[in-house]
Amino acid sequence: MNTESHFTALESEAHPRWDTDVLIIGSGAAGLRAALAASENADVTLITKTTLKESNTLYAQGGIAVAMNIDDTVELHVQDTCSAGCGLCDIDAVETMVAEGIPRVTELLDWGANFDWEGTLPRFTQEAAHSRRRIVHKGDATGRETTDVLIQRVLNTERIRTISNAFAIDMLTDSTAQSGNNSITCYGITAIVENQLVNIYAKATILATGGLGRLYPCTSNPEVATGDGFAAAWRAGCEMIDMEFVQFHPTTLYLDGAPSFLISEAVRGEGGRLINIRGERFMEKYHEKEELAPRDIVSRAIQNEMLLTDFPCVYLDITHKSAEFIQERFPTISNTTTHYGLDISIDLIPVRPGAHFMMGGVRTNTATETNLNGLFACGEVACTGVHGANRLASNSLLECLVFGVRAGENAAMYATSQESTLPPKIQIPRCDYIHLNDVNSEIFKDTVLAAKDVIRDTLWENVGIERDEEGLEFALTDLAEIATEMGLNPSTSMPTTSMNGQSTDIHLNETVNMLNVAWMITRASLIRTESRGGHYRADFPDQDDVSWNRRVIMKIGNEPEFVGLT
Repeated sequence: MNTESHFTALESEAHPRWDTDVLIIGSGAAGLRAALAASENADVTLITKTTLKESNTLYAQGGIAVAMNIDDTVELHVQDTCSAGCGLCDIDAVETMVAEGIPRVTELLDWGANFDWEGTLPRFTQEAAHSRRRIVHKGDATGRETTDVLIQRVLNTERIRTISNAFAIDMLTDSTAQSGNNSITCYGITAIVENQLVNIYAKATILATGGLGRLYPCTSNPEVATGDGFAAAWRAGCEMIDMEFVQFHPTTLYLDGAPSFLISEAVRGEGGRLINIRGERFMEKYHEKEELAPRDIVSRAIQNEMLLTDFPCVYLDITHKSAEFIQERFPTISNTTTHYGLDISIDLIPVRPGAHFMMGGVRTNTATETNLNGLFACGEVACTGVHGANRLASNSLLECLVFGVRAGENAAMYATSQESTLPPKIQIPRCDYIHLNDVNSEIFKDTVLAAKDVIRDTLWENVGIERDEEGLEFALTDLAEIATEMGLNPSTSMPTTSMNGQSTDIHLNETVNMLNVAWMITRASLIRTESRGGHYRADFPDQDDVSWNRRVIMKIGNEPEFVGLT
């Protein structure tokens, strides 16, 4: 099946149009930092799904991993990152991230980031799988501090225009055959702004839409993280890589009436102990580093203890630390749990694993270029290979800062080489949609919301911390049934409505995106018949370096391909 078969031409006059040199989709650390870098040489428009501040970055607690401590080196940080990545890290990308991370964090401090200090150095803390104390932080609200600093600079930068409450639907592309191959150029996106479809044309586009944790019912991610960028990139013809590697954070709050709130890795880094309902410490049974083992191991250990004890959670104990220390080091966690009636200086914290981070995504090189001309990607939606099969704790914000700058600089350079944003025609994905006449009915809206719940449930049960062939095949069947009810194909879908092939119903678009991304994760998980990092196959429990020391690439309309490590 050819990629072009998924597209129908759309005249550029069909919707209101806006123009910009560089368009950035997403306002997390990656998008904000990209905007600042791009604005040095180009006019920038940054759009965000809800408010400028709402992103996964805002909720990042632990800190930023950076090799700035007196006993640390770039080489040690690279080694720790590659070790956590279970043999699938791209070493060039890792070295780039770690080395360039030092000036990026220094720059953030120079801009006023009020991180915790100890004498003349930041106060470095320990986190799992790090061989040194290298995590800089602001209590347990590092993401909020980082966001505040970057947003302030963005708002004070004349060449950056920001648009909130803009839901990006699909890439605007011009796909033409060159020498027998599809060469696709991205010219921006179609978005929903104030319930209206708008074409935003750009000479260069940066995808920085963040994660996909909301595909699972238990997650540390905010409501906006429904995988929209992954799905839009997929439908446009981007190569997707490592989509089987979803990271589950071991400790999210499990408390009646409370959200699945993240309990930072740093709590265990500061001596927090995991115990089961019987009051037994258990991590020594699973790994020599006990509570500081890599996240995938701790998550599976907790899940196993929950099964062994027939109890829906385990407990994290930090009560051996003073109330003063806890309040100073973990004010966000302390205040949140207090709000729900828990005093963590004397009470155990009920926790269980939750979906946290996607290691895979849109395939890019270290220059953040995708296989689409004019489209760059950075942050969690992108995959340079820095995380391999399992991300090292607190490398995510580092990745956002480093590759955000690279995306901004390279996109601006590309934009200045383009004469115009106007292509001869643009194309958007389309498919038949059986509920065309019912799109505004209450029954239809209930159906869409119910579909989201079914997607989440089938992923949690079958494509979660542990997978096997039977469960993965069942999940694919479930996804196909959901899609059929909506008149879609889960691997290629985009609904056709009376508005030139796209709907302004955000829940509908989110559900379509969730279907696409759930299918990609499930399909990739079925292909990789081994266990490695965040991907654990109960029917193939061992890591197979002979057959699987390679990465899975998926592209719409094509059979999966494999790339080995150089």
